[in-house]
Amino acid sequence: MHRRVPVAVLAALSLVVSFAVAQLSGVRALGGAVLVLGAAWCVVRAWRPAGPARCALLVVLGAVCFVASHVLARTALGPWASVALVAAVLGVVTWFVVDARSRA
Repeated sequence: MHRRVPVAVLAALSLVVSFAVAQLSGVRALGGAVLVLGAAWCVVRAWRPAGPARCALLVVLGAVCFVASHVLARTALGPWASVALVAAVLGVVTWFVVDARSRA
């Protein structure tokens, strides 16, 4: 039986992978492109189970998490821990808004 990767995992990984791409390549725009593609893929996957309003909410939350990671990176957390923290927040919220609803 084939199981799809939960949208929550894709959303969280989109933040982490996009940051890794930006860090490793030194090209922030490339990391941004990865983030936009990840967000678009999450919207495609979440559209049917969550609907447009919830998808819009998650895109806004993803943007807030992106900004929060930059703010938190300047604290004692540092960049990687801040990205991990906001990715976890986005993943948990996405789980309840999309994945848990589609399993019910």
